[in-house]
Amino acid sequence: MTEGETTRLIAWGNELRAVHGRLREALRGTRAALVVGESARPLSRDLLLFCHGFCVALTGHHQGEDRELFPAIAAARPELREPLRKLQQDHAMIAHLVGGLQAAIDRSASPAELDQHLEGIAAIMESHFRYEERQLLTILDALEFDADPGDVLGPL
Repeated sequence: MTEGETTRLIAWGNELRAVHGRLREALRGTRAALVVGESARPLSRDLLLFCHGFCVALTGHHQGEDRELFPAIAAARPELREPLRKLQQDHAMIAHLVGGLQAAIDRSASPAELDQHLEGIAAIMESHFRYEERQLLTILDALEFDADPGDVLGPL
């Protein structure tokens, strides 16, 4: 194995950490835009942009994991199928919560209601990310998987 190959193997764990960090930052930015927009009705374009961007990024991340990453991990490490199943259940729950946020945005819900939706997403998302990192980072650091990070972890 060459030095470049070793670096690529380790990069999947780094990529996951980086994507999680960007999603956390996108959520903070969305919540900050919500606070700024509290006095402005209807919802500001900035807030709508932040919410839409965050929802698309989070959904794309989870769809990529379900479609690309988790099957590769399951093939390499069959004993991880149960934790992967739990992570996919989290993805479904988060998708439901994101759908609720989108519906609230579509009906021009109040900033307080939008913040409640974001708080719920934040709580589940953070718990999910921590569990995922505990379960998968070591495996990802050794995973031989030749794929595009944008396809696997979402377009962040």
